[in-house]
Amino acid sequence: MTPITPVAVRLDWRWLLAGVVAVLGAGVIGLSVGPVGIAPGRVGLVLVDHLPFIEADAGLTAGHEAIVWEIRAPRVALGLLVGALLAGSGAAYQGVFRNPLADPYLLGIAAGAGLGATVAIVAGLGDGEGFIDAVPIAAFVGALLAVTLAATLSTRADGSGSPATLILAGVAVAAFLTAVQTYVLQQNSDSLRQVYTWILGRLGTSGWSEVALLVPYAVVCLSVLVLAVGALDVLSLGDEEAASLGARPQTLRAVILVAASMGAAAAVAVSGLIGFVGLIVPHAVRMVAGVGHRRLVPLSILFGGAFLTLADLLARTVQSPAELPIGVITAFVGAPFFLFILRREGIT
Repeated sequence: MTPITPVAVRLDWRWLLAGVVAVLGAGVIGLSVGPVGIAPGRVGLVLVDHLPFIEADAGLTAGHEAIVWEIRAPRVALGLLVGALLAGSGAAYQGVFRNPLADPYLLGIAAGAGLGATVAIVAGLGDGEGFIDAVPIAAFVGALLAVTLAATLSTRADGSGSPATLILAGVAVAAFLTAVQTYVLQQNSDSLRQVYTWILGRLGTSGWSEVALLVPYAVVCLSVLVLAVGALDVLSLGDEEAASLGARPQTLRAVILVAASMGAAAAVAVSGLIGFVGLIVPHAVRMVAGVGHRRLVPLSILFGGAFLTLADLLARTVQSPAELPIGVITAFVGAPFFLFILRREGIT
């Protein structure tokens, strides 16, 4: 596998426009399509009506307006935010580790979140609905503890470390936490269904509360990642080359990994474990737009949000009125793409 070595390229306005169009298109489709079809024009008027100091009559019944604003809009917004966080974090991880197969769950985030959620569910502390519920809070704490443990184990006594050591520590932490989770489930088999429903991922919301509480994490973490695109280009050259250019590789790597891990942990806390988004979206963007992080990170954020919104649309409509876990949809798309990546990188 060849490490990623980007060239310095700027974000072309045409690519940025394509990303914005993808986000807007996915949002409109997500708001319009469902068991109750609503024309995109009327959906737009409902959204405009909720802007400050503006009134617009969409010509819909109160029930249809509630479907758009109270049910679909928070879910679409959550899909855009979670997809952006996972894909943006994936692009950052791949740049830091110089590995196109890295993703946000690499350092044990998934295992830590899964264990935290499992403990909260079997203890009867919540049902996973709403960010204030104990399940997402426990998942968030578990994810951050897993990353902290991996970082601590990979750091030598003199404070130094390497990306390879951090990856190995993350794998070890993930294996240990998964074993603990399996033991907890074995002792509480009556909670299996609820735990696996959370693990397979979902974007169901109880309103705008989850969106409102995820927005600060998204703004801070994604802003740091976008501002760090130059640093990611430098890190991708290798530590020696980065140091020769006057950079501090260890510090840059720590800041970027903290932002990426915090964003991924926040996303996992509200959505469960949705796999492959942080892997396939950055890689797909890299294939069509190039490997420079000035393009890769912003476009991954935009297309990641659009991808997960459309995946959620499939999850809630393909077997309507039943709903598939969104993790099943992303795995159905992501697994073949992952095999394609392996083939393209010459690993298989």
